[in-house]
Amino acid sequence: MALTIKENNNVFTVEGSINASTARHFQSHFEMLLNTFGELTIDIENVSEIDKNGLAAIKVLYDNALSYNRAFFILGTGCKDIYDEFRYSVTAA
Repeated sequence: MALTIKENNNVFTVEGSINASTARHFQSHFEMLLNTFGELTIDIENVSEIDKNGLAAIKVLYDNALSYNRAFFILGTGCKDIYDEFRYSVTAA
């Protein structure tokens, strides 16, 4: 499934799959937005699939936001794997 990104009041809604086919575009698009706006809010409510490439892309965005002291938020219950990944990485840190 293709990836669609829509913006509404500075919240970016992602629909579709974040996988090996779409992760690179997803990451580069959101890196540009993070650099432009200085903060980033992503709604993953409509994410139907995420693989290890998608998780890695989100992790890079999160790490970049931390490095540059920028706000980074993930909203929605679209994909439990994202929350599990961040919970375990924070616990391990």
